[in-house]
Amino acid sequence: MKQTEDAEPGRDAEFREFVRSRGTPLHRSAYLLCGDRHLADDVVQDTLVKVYQHWRRVRQADSPEAYVRRILLNEVRGRWRRRERSVPVAEFADEPAVADPSDDVIRRDGLRQALLTLPLRQRATVVLRYLEGLSERETAAVLGCSTGTVKSQSSRALAGLKSFFDRTGTML
Repeated sequence: MKQTEDAEPGRDAEFREFVRSRGTPLHRSAYLLCGDRHLADDVVQDTLVKVYQHWRRVRQADSPEAYVRRILLNEVRGRWRRRERSVPVAEFADEPAVADPSDDVIRRDGLRQALLTLPLRQRATVVLRYLEGLSERETAAVLGCSTGTVKSQSSRALAGLKSFFDRTGTML
């Protein structure tokens, strides 16, 4: 009798371990891409459901991490496409302020606001390259583009961030 993917021994334990080790970075990436914690939670949940359904394929991939990040990015893209595009970025709901007066919290919020001004592809490039530490090649694999595209998107994104910080007087 043919064994289904659901009945594969050790599948649940392997998946749980993956979620334990990679869940926090996935949430961080989703939050930086979406700008909203609740939406990021939904995106990660939907991503992990898809990853679980295709766990055998994911774990056999050359880079399971890149495979999962690609699913995450596609979830963000899909939600962005479905959103009403007439809502300006400045009107996104702000997260409740954490009772922490440190400059670090202010800088993180400034970065979040700046990231939300970028087009999704540039935002994804910045998050993957500079905040998650992926190489140009790894970023290109996740985004499904060439390393040249990663370089040009990075350049445009950094120029956009610089412009935002110059305009607002915010410093990192």
